[in-house]
Amino acid sequence: MIDPVKRFVIKTKELGIVKSVHPSTDTAVAKDDMGKFTMVFDQVTELLSKVEARQLFPDIIGQSKVMRGIFNQIVKVAPKESTVLIAGETGTGKELIARSIHQHSKRQNKPFVAINCAAIPEGLLESELFGHEKGAFTGANTKKPGKVELADGGTLFLDEIGDMPLVTQAKVLRTIEENTIERVGAIKLITVNVRFIAATNRNLEKMVEVGLFRQDLFYRLNVFSILLPPLRHRREDIPLLAENFLREMGNERHISSETLQLLMTNDWPGNVRELKNALESAAVLAEEEILPSNLPVSVNRNEEINGSSIHQKESLGVLNGNDSDLDLRIKNFERRIIVEALRQSGGVQVKAASILGIKERSLWHRIKKHQINIAEFRP
Repeated sequence: MIDPVKRFVIKTKELGIVKSVHPSTDTAVAKDDMGKFTMVFDQVTELLSKVEARQLFPDIIGQSKVMRGIFNQIVKVAPKESTVLIAGETGTGKELIARSIHQHSKRQNKPFVAINCAAIPEGLLESELFGHEKGAFTGANTKKPGKVELADGGTLFLDEIGDMPLVTQAKVLRTIEENTIERVGAIKLITVNVRFIAATNRNLEKMVEVGLFRQDLFYRLNVFSILLPPLRHRREDIPLLAENFLREMGNERHISSETLQLLMTNDWPGNVRELKNALESAAVLAEEEILPSNLPVSVNRNEEINGSSIHQKESLGVLNGNDSDLDLRIKNFERRIIVEALRQSGGVQVKAASILGIKERSLWHRIKKHQINIAEFRP
């Protein structure tokens, strides 16, 4: 049997990777070449993985390791008929993941129907899900199919299922198990063929423990689970996301390096949705490039709050006598406060000065110093 290392030498000679190997050093050289080859192979594999992910999931922006793991999960579960439970904080893109599962499934040419359980009043949710017959309740002048019927043959996405009342949970469980529904006010069952995908920003296991969510429904939904990471756990995707959002808006403004640093270090409690909204707001205010002062005040405030932990090295540099950094941070902070006051006052200096608690003349000098264009804030 040929030694694996020697077999590698023979193969690489055939491929032209190893041009010549002396008999006495076959093993040593091969080990070195194998190490180099493995390193290059890993790099190429990672690059191909990123390219493949972009092609398979054009609507989901992310090339971080954690997101590539999510893509692999989608590829595995999409062709199956299993129910899927997607968990993640608000704004992480749970519906995008659900749509991708549907688009890569055998049901891709059938309907994808979404319903937000938290957005519909408790008394109307059952009717929205299962439909109703004419005269079933006051105002039901005609019969109406529900979301489950509309999704027949396709996929039903139950967003924020943690907000679903217990009574409705029981009916959803029966539908999943028996593939039938009963419209409100009806006396006969309707057969349906639907794949269920649910999403939540809550801890359903904890809710089961305290009796707020049915254990049997949890087990039926949690056949395959996907946990979406918050944006702060995949910061390396932020530049790609920012670039994509600006492109979608048709905005060609450049993001300054200082702004990008701010975007990268912010915690984004509202996740991808908050990042998108912040950039949309900044793009409206920016002249040539997007500056930190163009970002919403909440982003800048988070930066100041997190400064001691996120920028600890910077702070140590200031304490060690780096006065220019301190001056710059103070100057930028002052500018942001003035910009926000002008935004709130609609560019009226008297009101802005009142908000800031300074005299109008003092505000005028500061506006001049920071080269702020007041016209931008006037309606």
